[in-house]
Amino acid sequence: MNEFAIFADATCDLSDDLRAKYNINCVKGHVTFPDGSQKDGICSWDGYDKDAFYKDLRKNPNGYSTSPASPEEFKEAFEPTLKEGKDILAICISTALSGTYNFMNQAKAELEKKYPDRKILVVDSLRFTTGFGLICVQASILRSEGKSIDEVYGWVEANKYNYHQCGYLDDLSFVAAKGRISKAKAFMGQLVGIKPFGEFDKNGLTTVLGQVKGDKAAIKGFIEYMKATIENPEDQIVFVATTNRMKQALVYKEAIEREIHPKEVIINEVYIQDAVNVGPGLMCSYYYGKRITDDLTYEKNLVQEIIKKL
Repeated sequence: MNEFAIFADATCDLSDDLRAKYNINCVKGHVTFPDGSQKDGICSWDGYDKDAFYKDLRKNPNGYSTSPASPEEFKEAFEPTLKEGKDILAICISTALSGTYNFMNQAKAELEKKYPDRKILVVDSLRFTTGFGLICVQASILRSEGKSIDEVYGWVEANKYNYHQCGYLDDLSFVAAKGRISKAKAFMGQLVGIKPFGEFDKNGLTTVLGQVKGDKAAIKGFIEYMKATIENPEDQIVFVATTNRMKQALVYKEAIEREIHPKEVIINEVYIQDAVNVGPGLMCSYYYGKRITDDLTYEKNLVQEIIKKL
């Protein structure tokens, strides 16, 4: 069985420690600042003043932009692994949000001509930030259990719709300014104390399923939603992702440990490559559960029933 490496783009938001633990390679992206300068988009705050960044981002959300690694940069990142005689499983952010999938495939096409005996498999995760990162972690776990690259690729393709997002982005006006949701939907995120309840949809985006008033009610509702949708929590790693909502994330983590009992709960920051587009105010859990329905009818009805009881 050939060895294989796992690659992800920088929107996976896996910290240095997590990437080292699970042996996941990360290909940096690019962040353009309001003054026109460009820096590396990495899974770390090294070299950045996080507080100053968020403060300025609030004032000037459209002054920042991001771009993925180019096909040539993916080619340069992949080639040393191929030279070592290893195959590559490359997993990327949802195609609904980025052209990364196409860029990875362009690099793949060039490299397979040069290394015809090597295999490069590319997966569109249809997820983003820590939800995408969690898929990469599971791929690494399967690899450590002796699964082949084809088996891991097949598992990810078959199970990516089972990865959930359960939480809020409490300033939808920010993502509206980025053109990612309508102004009407964003209005709910501007009302004091309203927490929009978001979940992944089949297209690799987030759909707001309802609104909850206040942090305590929101976390209580999230826990009920997780109980109804998670599978085999005792075997799972659950991530809680945050952009400048660490206090709330810690409360959420404790509630998940107390009520859901997963194998492990890890709080993970969203780094600059994603933070530019998400903005401040994200506090979500990511986990494996029931397959998400195509039209989210089950999930919407579930949230409405939960909200009635809060």
